[in-house]
Amino acid sequence: MKRILPGSLALILIGFAYFFSLASGHVDRLLNRVEKPPPTAPSEEANRLHERLFIADLHCDALLWQRDLLKRARYGHVDVPRLIEANVALQAFSVATKVPWRLNYNRNTGRTDVITLLVAAQRGPRSTWFSLSERALHQAREFHEAADRSAGRLVFVETSDDLRRYLIRREQDRQVVAGILTIEGLHALDGELDNIDALYEAGFRVMGPTHFFDNELGGSAHGVAKGGLTEFGRRAIERMEKFGIILDLAHASPRMVDDILDMAKRPVLISHTGVKGTCDHVRNVSDEHIVRIACTGGVIGIGFWEQAVCGTDAASIVRAIRHVSDLVGVDHVALGSDFDGAIRAIFDVTGLARITDALLADRFTEDEIRKIMGANILRLFMESLPER
Repeated sequence: MKRILPGSLALILIGFAYFFSLASGHVDRLLNRVEKPPPTAPSEEANRLHERLFIADLHCDALLWQRDLLKRARYGHVDVPRLIEANVALQAFSVATKVPWRLNYNRNTGRTDVITLLVAAQRGPRSTWFSLSERALHQAREFHEAADRSAGRLVFVETSDDLRRYLIRREQDRQVVAGILTIEGLHALDGELDNIDALYEAGFRVMGPTHFFDNELGGSAHGVAKGGLTEFGRRAIERMEKFGIILDLAHASPRMVDDILDMAKRPVLISHTGVKGTCDHVRNVSDEHIVRIACTGGVIGIGFWEQAVCGTDAASIVRAIRHVSDLVGVDHVALGSDFDGAIRAIFDVTGLARITDALLADRFTEDEIRKIMGANILRLFMESLPER
């Protein structure tokens, strides 16, 4: 079979883009919908407590979709107006650059990619059609531009100094939200270690080595080989630690998790996951790895989707939170929603008070709830982000 040249591929993608430009909004609505809302609202006690909390979430994929982050949408899960309404103080915005066709939890290769069509459909620059690193850098630029257009409502955080200044401002004005950039899968390096430098300069402060398939760094929990770190992967981890980049082990294979934890000299996290102790699924983290991550000073972000928590309600999310808390202490568990990550949610970000309510119902104290809902993430970022 003849290889398709880049120019020919571009013409094919333009044809696809014409069709998918009409369908991309429909796909967003279909994949990121909110199911029928729960019949009961959070208690008044929960609402009052929720308004006093510093709320943070470790993972959402809103940047993937062709929405204006500054405008309230009638679909999907996250945008700045809804974050402010929900009293979210700090949101991690993830960038995904490649997702295989026929995505599944058990076995994927990196030979196909649906995001290429999505980028073309959304009229991304041509450079982003053929380069994963350019794709990541373009999404970072768009995030910077959104912050610039926001009249101060969206604050881009890159350093602990940024975070301190934001906290001072937020004491006077709750109508602002801080955002931090993360990346899901370092196939975005395009095989070049120097691209870590470029991603860091663009503002990425949390990086996950793998996503849904094995790559140059090593194995994904959903890949074919599911191996440990490669030599290239070890050099990448060393460079990330030198920069002070926070390592995200979400989607990493168990062997890769072990290899990274053997090397780690700083706190690591899992941005969005479930736990095998309450939901025995290939996507979820074992007790052994929870303990090892906690020993680094890291945190586990609990996801909101069914395969993560074996349920579709706030109580299922809290069961996973309780398991981590009982195992390693309340200082090592946080929220990792995966909003806008093609999940079916029973509430969007404005429903987070339901988790506060479920935590109260499970007899967590107010101080423990404060840590779970955001203070643990704040502590980790204050300690781990570069100072300036």
